[in-house]
Amino acid sequence: MNTALKHWREAATVILAAGLRRTQSADSLKAGLEKVTDEAHKSAFDYQVLLLKRSGHSGFMPNAYVFPGGLVDSSDFSSEWEEIFKAFTEAPNYGIGVVKQLPATRPPIFATDRAQLGSPIPGDVAFRICAVRETFEESGVLLAVPKHEESGIRVHTDDAYSDTQPPLTRLSGLWKKDLLSKWRSLVIGNSSNFIKMCRELQCLPNIWALHEWGNWLTPIGVYSKQRRYDTAFYICCLHETPYTLHDDKEIVHFKWSTPSEVLHSYKSKEIWIAPPQFYDLGRMCHFPALRDLHRFAWQRSLEGCEQWLPIHLVSPDCFANILPGDALYPEKVDTSGMSGGGVMKIEKSLEELQRDSAKMHRIVGQDPYSISIHMNIRPKYNHLPPLCNEDVGGITKNNSKL
Repeated sequence: MNTALKHWREAATVILAAGLRRTQSADSLKAGLEKVTDEAHKSAFDYQVLLLKRSGHSGFMPNAYVFPGGLVDSSDFSSEWEEIFKAFTEAPNYGIGVVKQLPATRPPIFATDRAQLGSPIPGDVAFRICAVRETFEESGVLLAVPKHEESGIRVHTDDAYSDTQPPLTRLSGLWKKDLLSKWRSLVIGNSSNFIKMCRELQCLPNIWALHEWGNWLTPIGVYSKQRRYDTAFYICCLHETPYTLHDDKEIVHFKWSTPSEVLHSYKSKEIWIAPPQFYDLGRMCHFPALRDLHRFAWQRSLEGCEQWLPIHLVSPDCFANILPGDALYPEKVDTSGMSGGGVMKIEKSLEELQRDSAKMHRIVGQDPYSISIHMNIRPKYNHLPPLCNEDVGGITKNNSKL
């Protein structure tokens, strides 16, 4: 936990995808995406994604549907985790592996040397612990491995990356619901109880099931000045949809839906999702089959990612979030927001903006439910652009020309 940060609060979130109980061939799933109807939003995918509705009383994005996650706690960096992860402390990053990305280009949330901040727990581990803990608090889904099964955990070493893909994550049925419910209440009351729970239940947070996906920062000048987050995004693929129950405090409703179904509900103004959710669900639309999404996330997991601080642009007939790589993105960005450079005002129309930009990487909209992604640059670190054509849930025109 970086207490030296003055302008950002560090957080972690996980995109939780879970397989449906029915199965389809990959070919039939891809064929289903070619002709998406209202009834086919579910059948085009063999998995669903967990979204949680924030309380209307929340001080940040009230009533929004978000991925599970939240603020990092000092207990996520506690030295007590060393004993729980004792079998893995000699492996690189506790067996998660070392990202190939050059340290100088790593987002600060990942690059910061946590040992210099007084914690022996690597940031790549602590933020995964945070994501697992917050998912348990908000949804009741516990991504944990029983201690007696730790010998079967696949770890990354300094050797070449194995070609053998690990299986989809299966949740343990070892603990009864009432026992987990008791511990969930204790963890919600005090985050440090998560350590006690893992010790008592003889389990480990399944940090190996979470694959690095991205790093989003709250745009400057868009939300409350006190609500700015530097969030590590992970993705986890479960074999089947788990028992889920929202906490009825911060979260008032949960929703398991396919990526195209979420985007369709958003465009129909049935739910509201923030730009990061819109963007990443669009990425997932490349993979109607869970095993393909899992393979991509696993193979890409050690490539790294960019830090994305959207710059909010306002023009006479639209607004936009300008992302790194766009011709309009500033060469130097004041992440503190002290210079007031988080909002860019321009007199050009949307048509002029599109015509005059050789490189585009932007999320454009006329109202909160009409955003679309305009992108003609190639993503870094072997990532994918969002799939945003009309065939996937009637989202938007396909503006990716890669």
